[in-house]
Parts: sequence; C-alpha cells; structure tokens
Amino acid sequence: MSMRFNEIGQQLRAFRLESGMRAEEIAARLGVSRAALYRYEKGDVIKLDTIKRLAELLKISPLSLLGIGIEYYSRAVGYFERLRQLEEATDQILEILGPLNYLTTSEAVDLALAEAFDELAERAGAERAAMHSQGEQVLGVLAARKRLYQLRRPNIICMVSITDVRRLLEQGITGGMAVSDRVRRIGRQVAATEIENMAALMEAEPMGLQFGLLAGAEPTTRFTLLRGREKVTLAINPFRPETTPGAPTGVAMVTSADDAVSAHQRVAESAWRDALKGAAGAARLRELAAAAAG
Repeated sequence: MSMRFNEIGQQLRAFRLESGMRAEEIAARLGVSRAALYRYEKGDVIKLDTIKRLAELLKISPLSLLGIGIEYYSRAVGYFERLRQLEEATDQILEILGPLNYLTTSEAVDLALAEAFDELAERAGAERAAMHSQGEQVLGVLAARKRLYQLRRPNIICMVSITDVRRLLEQGITGGMAVSDRVRRIGRQVAATEIENMAALMEAEPMGLQFGLLAGAEPTTRFTLLRGREKVTLAINPFRPETTPGAPTGVAMVTSADDAVSAHQRVAESAWRDALKGAAGAARLRELAAAAAG
C-alpha cells in the first residue's frame, strides 16, 4: 500500500482539532517540535511508527490516519475541518441536510454565529478563554470553507426539509443555543433573509446550484456526498453550524466505502425526484416565511 502523505496530513489536522488538544501538547507528548507536527499536517513524510503513536495520542485507529475504513468525529470543529479538506477536491456536492446550505449563505450568518458564540463564552466563567478559542476555531474553519467554495464553485444539489425550515424561522440562526433575546432576534431576522435568498436562487436556477424542498416523507439522516475525480465520499452529519462550540452533540461519520455511498446515492436521487423545485419550491418557502412572520 502506497502512503499518500498529503492525505495523512489532512486527516491528522482534522483529528487534532477533533481531540481538542493543542498542537504544542501533541508535539511535546510525541517528542517532536510543533513545527515538525505542522509539517506532517502539510504532507511531509511521516514514519509508520509515528502514525501509530499519533493514533494512540488522538485515541483513534491508525487505519483512520491512513485513510482506511470509517472516520468518526464527535466535535463539530473536527468534522467541519474534514469537510473543508474534502471540498478542496470536490467537483459536485449532493446533500440532504438541515434548513440551509452553509456554503451559499451570506456573511450575516457568520456574524450572527460570532455574536452568539461570544455571548456564550462571556457567560462561561472559568471556561471563558477556552470557549472563545473554540468559537474562533469553528468560525475560522467555516469561513475557510466558504472562501474555498467562492473560489472553486463546485456544483451543488441541496435538499432541505420543510420541518427544518420551519424550525429555523422559529428559532433563528442561533438555533437552540441559550442566547439573549437581542441575539435571538438577530438570528431570526437573519434566518428570514436567508430563506428569501434561497427562494430567489430556486427561482433563478443559476448554473451549478440547485435547491429542492422536501415536502413529503423526509429522510431521517442528514448527509453529503462529495464527488471528486478519484472518489466519492459520504459524510453523515449530526452537526449544524450553530452547534455550541465544544458541545458533544453527536458523532459524524466519513467514509468512501462503495456500499455506503451507493445506498445514500439512491436515497438522494429518490428524494430529488419528489422535491419541490424552481418557482414551486420558492413559493412554498415564502409561504413558510410569511406564516412564521405572522
């Protein structure tokens, strides 16, 4: 088996963020400099023995670092970083997920999340600094994903559910986070704007960007299929961008196993056939927004 050091380095970075350990701590326990650890993450040659020791530190299987089998992420920042890496080599994204496709949202979403994360951190007492750091990590990775999308513009086919859209309009961009009424109001205003933006995109049907609204039976799993030149990767996602930084709210899974990819591809294709699209989908989105506005 040939070792692809660039891919190993990418997964090392994702699992480092997943672990919550600082680079300095991992480097010290591994017996290398922080600069050496960063070089590994950038694709420098890494010995198999070092991979085994890193896997022990990160509490994962060595096979995960080698890109074999299934990857698991229990922290949003690790999963979002892995998505960013996969999106670097993705030509098409097919997904069934929550109420919005984050890559196509406006800067207002990021600003609302930043307000919410800052507010939560300020209330965290002794954990204030750690919460600020976690929030900045999440926002940094999300922003990097959005910049990459703007640069590469992969084709996106995205399906959202009526249930999730209703919840977004009721709770706002900040979701279930325990934020102040002021931040909650901002989140609701941003949510209404983003739903209108999505409705406008559904009507316009720009090249390489398609939305569908799931009006019938809704799949119970949120997932993304990322298709590149060499492989297709399945990412099963329990996290939303508005997940409280550091909160263990689920376990994400990433795999390129053919049977898993094929099964989810069939579900996505069936859902797309029945989804509301174009003007019909846009009209239904606006009905939901009007009903939420009361």
